[in-house]
Amino acid sequence: MARTTRELRQRRHARIRRRLSGTAERPRVAVSRTNKHISAQIIDDVAGRTLAAASSVEATLKGTSGGNVEGAKAVAKLLAARAKEANISLVVFDRGGFDYHGRVAAFADELRAGGLEF
Repeated sequence: MARTTRELRQRRHARIRRRLSGTAERPRVAVSRTNKHISAQIIDDVAGRTLAAASSVEATLKGTSGGNVEGAKAVAKLLAARAKEANISLVVFDRGGFDYHGRVAAFADELRAGGLEF
């Protein structure tokens, strides 16, 4: 009963989400990554609303790759700026079942540097 990498990640994500939820006071930063891109949303799970979002496919980040650490940092910087505009400073970090390593860790570090606390 061999499971694919995707199935294993989805199981990890479901396990994480059982314990993790975003509120209006402390929304959830959900990170999603592929080989070429990275994106994230700040979500209020109680209201079911996305408060801010950023992605490496946006026109403002044209020329940067989401498939490397520098691209992840650029997306995180943009998301931190949008969170600041929305008066969000406290968040819960949801790594989405991905290892806290490489692009995901760099993304989190850049969010902290941008003023978000988690």
